Parts: sequence; C-alpha cells; structure tokens
Amino acid sequence: MSETCVICKGRGLCGRPVCPILRRFEEIRSLPKLSERIEGLSPPEVFVGKHGYPLVRAGPMVPLRNDSMSPSLRMNIEEIISMRTSMIRSETKLNIMDAGAPGKLLEACQQIGMSSAPVGTEVSFISPPQSKLQFDGILAPSGPSAIIKELDITTNPFVPRKVDQVVDDRDASAFESMGELYQAGIDLNHISRLLSLGLLGRKRKLVPTRWSITASDDMIGKELKDRVQEFSSVSDYLLFSSENLGNHFEILLMPRNYSFELIEIWMPGSIWSPKGWIGSDSEDLRSKKEYSSLAGGYYSARLAVLEHLAVRNKQASVLALREISDSYWAPLGVWVVREVARAAMSSNPLKFATMEEAIKEISLRVKTPLSIWLKHANLAYAPVQRRLIEFFI
Repeated sequence: MSETCVICKGRGLCGRPVCPILRRFEEIRSLPKLSERIEGLSPPEVFVGKHGYPLVRAGPMVPLRNDSMSPSLRMNIEEIISMRTSMIRSETKLNIMDAGAPGKLLEACQQIGMSSAPVGTEVSFISPPQSKLQFDGILAPSGPSAIIKELDITTNPFVPRKVDQVVDDRDASAFESMGELYQAGIDLNHISRLLSLGLLGRKRKLVPTRWSITASDDMIGKELKDRVQEFSSVSDYLLFSSENLGNHFEILLMPRNYSFELIEIWMPGSIWSPKGWIGSDSEDLRSKKEYSSLAGGYYSARLAVLEHLAVRNKQASVLALREISDSYWAPLGVWVVREVARAAMSSNPLKFATMEEAIKEISLRVKTPLSIWLKHANLAYAPVQRRLIEFFI
C-alpha cells in the first residue's frame, strides 16, 4: 500500500488484479448460503456497472431480509456493512443504448428507479448469488451478486408527479431535467438513479452508477454555483464543523467572491492511507474543466456548501478541510462526504472578524498540525479582491 491508494480508491491503478485493501474487507463477514430466488423490497435502488462498457450489467438491489433501509449517519460502520451485506445485486447484461427502447427487464428496472418508495421485487437467478462483499470509493458497499433469470415487480411503484413529467420530456437536456427535479425537491439519490437508468435528456443511455453519482453532485453544484455568484458575499468569517464515521469537516466561509478549495487529510491508518496523505483541489468563478484530483468527494463537499449558500442568498470564498481518521476503516461511498458536509453546514457557525482568528480556531479543532495543512490552503494566501460596490457604501 502507498500514497497511490488515496488517488486510486480501489480502481486498480496499481495494476493488481485485486485491491489488497478491499480484499481485507471481503473476509470480514461470512455470508449465508443463498438460494436462486429472492423476494423483498428494493430500497429502491438499481445498480448499473461500468465493466465492459458500453455493454454493462444492471439490475435492482434486493435485500435478503425485510429491510429496505439506505445507509445514514445514524448508523455506525458495522451496521452499514451488515445492512449492505444483505443487499443482493441482481444483474443482466445490457447495452447502454438499450435505455431508448427498453426490453422487459430494463423497463422493470426503470420503474423501480422512478419510485420514491420501496418497491416489492421478486428475482430468480440463473445460479445462486456469489457470497462476497464489494467495496468502492464512490459507491456504498454491496453484497452478493447474480445473473437475473426473471424479474417481477410485486407492488406498485410510487412515482412523484414531477418525476413522471420530467421523464416524459425528451426535449430537455439531462442538465435541465436534473435542475428541474432538484428545484422541485426531488432527492439527489433519486435524481442520480434516473440519470443512471437513462431516463433523462434527449439522447438516452444507461450511465454507470458510480459516474451518475458524481455527475449529479457536479451538475447540481454547477447550477447552484451560477446562482450564488449573483448574491452579495457573507459579511463575517464563518466556521462550520461536523464529524461522523471518521470524517471531520471544518468549513470556513470568507467574505469574498465565490471560490472553493477542499483539503483532504488522510491520517495514518485511515482506509486508503496507512502512512497519511494530504491533497487539495480548488476552483473559482470559472468552470472547472478537469475532473478533480480528489475524485467524487470534491463534488459532494462542494454541493453541500453551495446548497447552504443558495438558501442564504449569499456567496463566499470557501476553505473546506476534510480530516479522515483511522476510525474510517472501511470505504462507504461519497454519500458520507456529502452528508457530513451537509451536517456541518447545518451547524451553528462561529463568527470571526479576521481570517487569522478563524485559521487559529481550525488548528485547535483538527489533529493535523497547522504547519502541515496550511501550506496546502492556497485561499489562505490569496489576495482579497474588493468589489466596486464597497466604494459606495
């Protein structure tokens, strides 16, 4: 294991056929012998894989027990893994372009994906699901998988009217459709599911789940970014904090034009970095052209902050620190980043008159020494650009 693991997060960049980190967690929990038929309530959740693209495997997640929960910050890591272990990932091979004219199996998957409530699902497999755990840096953990022989929906999906309307609209782009759904209050996971199943946009195709999650965070974030830059900036230095599942956030809003910088601090012994690692990425008012070096977590954290700014009708320059401790011992997916950052932005902030005071407070709250992480904080050294309106107040 090396610093490369932090960037790779199990994607195979080291060239090994099996990630040595993820292999450890496959052996954590032994799974019961499984049958060729499973019936349960899909959360709702439908997985679309990326291997073999444009020929991919897709199908609903079905629980072994009558438990259709999704992971949340109210659970600990052991509970999340236990719950996700019981989720069977059913699969059938599809071409990504099948979304435009779906057959019976894909149509059933799309109906499940459109629902905002658990859907009764009965699946029979060609052979019993293989007993193994699957971890990923972007996705929530999943349990055994098997090839679908037959799939039936046993309850009526509950499809929100707005979802039905947007899915029927083939004149809008995927970006426009996602924005419309978000403004209507549709949950981000639901929007990501619709994108993954090829239900949005003019040219419809399946999108691997791991890509659709980051794309949803990024595209909704871009819409919010366009909106907040029209607002006045915050008037104080505001520090927001939260910690859960081994992820600690300190997020500082500064009275400047919008910019965003995320510093990731992987402490020694944390899941992807036995020796510790620090990296950062940033953007300003201009569009970010390259995929973040911090992967999907960057867009999830940025979205949480932009949501807060949009609600307050404010803009700010944002310095966000994410410190990951050794208590984050198994990869759970970028939803953890998004939800912990959201929790931080929902907290009561501390107010400071100067950035120096705020930086000093952050140094007291994180375990990594100030001298180590501050040199990665480019925004701490950026000149303050005064706005024209300030000269007339």
